[in-house]
Amino acid sequence: MTAPRRTLSQRLQRAFVVALCGVPAPVARLLARPPVNRAGERMAPDVAMLMKLTAAGNDYSDLPAAEARKVIETDAAVFADRVAPCAVEQEVEIHSGLLATRYSSAKPGRGLILFFHGGGFVLGSRASYASPARMFAHGTGADVLSVAYRLAPEDPFPAAHEDALAAWQYAVEHAESWGLDPNRIVVAGESAGGNIAAVLCQQVRGQSEQPLLQVLVQPVTDISVRRPSQDEFAGSPALSAKQIDWFMGHYLPAGTDQHDPLLCPLLADDLSGLPDAVVAVAGFDPLRDDALAYAAALLESGVRVDLIREEGLVHGYLSFTAVSRSCKEATARLVAAVAAALRDREARPLRLVDRTAQAKSQRPNPERSAR
Repeated sequence: MTAPRRTLSQRLQRAFVVALCGVPAPVARLLARPPVNRAGERMAPDVAMLMKLTAAGNDYSDLPAAEARKVIETDAAVFADRVAPCAVEQEVEIHSGLLATRYSSAKPGRGLILFFHGGGFVLGSRASYASPARMFAHGTGADVLSVAYRLAPEDPFPAAHEDALAAWQYAVEHAESWGLDPNRIVVAGESAGGNIAAVLCQQVRGQSEQPLLQVLVQPVTDISVRRPSQDEFAGSPALSAKQIDWFMGHYLPAGTDQHDPLLCPLLADDLSGLPDAVVAVAGFDPLRDDALAYAAALLESGVRVDLIREEGLVHGYLSFTAVSRSCKEATARLVAAVAAALRDREARPLRLVDRTAQAKSQRPNPERSAR
């Protein structure tokens, strides 16, 4: 399934948002007054402008899930970049009711990226994430298999994880028929999809085929506690505390153990032996500290981790690539990191990278250890 054609209204709305967010940085700073977080990081001016516009709009968490999905699909048509289709965009049926889309260049691939979209386990789709899926396919040379896992509240926890495991088994069994090595499968996901990807890597640990790499973009890793970033950015227009509560209210059946590692991968007893990881975080994301905690725990367990910290960005930046140059450039850096890991067959050691300063100076930023 690919993204549907945009309506005239969506094209006009997109042009309006692009124009506002694309004003020169000094003008954007004057109009949007980019905030500075407690770590001293300043929000990118175009992102600050986008957040100002978003805050003035309606909140999908005031709607039933079915109506909220329509809003998100419309937003994706406006905010996501137009990326050229891949040579092959094939719908596959993993099993009855579980579909996925394979994006491929139709050339010998470097591997397969098994991708799980974001959306709080309630929203999102293959169509709304067609843009990042194509970016990964074009930018890495790998095939991408984007999975339409079941969503809550119709199918609450742990349905998504069951679908992820089925998708992994399908990918391993069918990789060779696509001309791919089943030992070169990357497991990737954003937000809720990052949670699914992290849990999946723990579930398949010890099997004969293992993920080559896990790519966790702004992942949910522990809902049992509130970390400081959740309080600091509780009012974020990109992902608010109210919206997080709305997601969890739909996703978790009554009586769910919130310390279950299937729900909170950070709480697993043992993280050793997991695949190398690329973990991407944003400076103004309420889930930032979740991701940082998981990256640190992986490193302490002997797992190689490349930590990409996009200091000036917000939650969900993969979906803002049409209207924010900062988000598009950050997504390109993420894709490049995955491409490099595929080439090298291993991720680089854990590091914090000041992408905002790097973009300004155009000089390599010194590596420094996570604290």
